[in-house]
Amino acid sequence: MSQLSQHPAEDGPRAETSAPAPAPAPACASASALGQGDAPRWRQDDLDVRNRRYGHAGVARAEGVLLERYGLGSTDEAFALLRGVSQRFNIKLSTLADAVVRTPAPDRDARLWFPRRVRPARPALRGLPGEGNGAGQGAVVKAALHRVLSVTQTPMGNVQLAEGGLLRMARHAGLNKYFTDFFAFVDGPTTSCAQAAAQRRQVTVRDVATAEVFDEASRYAILQTGSRASHSVPLVNRAGVPIGMISSHHERPLTDLTHAQLAALRQTGHDVGRWLAWHWNTVVLDALEHLHSTVGRGVRG
Repeated sequence: MSQLSQHPAEDGPRAETSAPAPAPAPACASASALGQGDAPRWRQDDLDVRNRRYGHAGVARAEGVLLERYGLGSTDEAFALLRGVSQRFNIKLSTLADAVVRTPAPDRDARLWFPRRVRPARPALRGLPGEGNGAGQGAVVKAALHRVLSVTQTPMGNVQLAEGGLLRMARHAGLNKYFTDFFAFVDGPTTSCAQAAAQRRQVTVRDVATAEVFDEASRYAILQTGSRASHSVPLVNRAGVPIGMISSHHERPLTDLTHAQLAALRQTGHDVGRWLAWHWNTVVLDALEHLHSTVGRGVRG
């Protein structure tokens, strides 16, 4: 019998407003990502190098876009601009860099990047501690992880958000450093998380030790942190597209979750995914608009 049980997503396709939310990505790193074949445990130095490379790559791409678009004097100037705007709007530098790269460029000499933008209403966050009212993305992600771990009754879990064609670790609880370093960036389809993202479904792995879905490196990374089972919940926008993932991890092999648990997790995945899309379409685009107006004044001057 298969170790995976899959639960279909609730929503049908519906158009998302304004600029696109980050694209979905596979949810767990593959062995090939580190270039070490089938070895079950990677060297810490190799993990550090890979994570620095992924972390820098997105910012470097954004620097290149700004240099070409606005004729800035150096990558240092481009980086200072990105850092200043990210701090002003309380969004991660990597998120802003991804937005610069992925969002269609403004019209040449346009004073506004998004002249006809309609600001969507903030979606409700039902069941989250404090409901995230007025909170930034970090607080909402933290509350969402707390909600999922409460429903699944485990202290271990993590949140990954789509960024730059990967999933990037955004929050975790109860997991050791090797696990969080191994899955800090995600680029391979070799786990249940990847299936949950690709199929837009909740996915339960009843026993990590025997599930065929894992490559041996991913299996080792999960087992060594004390997890024997997992459950993955896609965070989906109104179109049903996963833009993140929350996974719970369990110390013992897992039987099927109840219908009530699955329904609560589905609701959380929908609510948080829509909030993340709202955040992109408001706060992140506000940051892009500010960046454009700041540097554009000098270009058009």
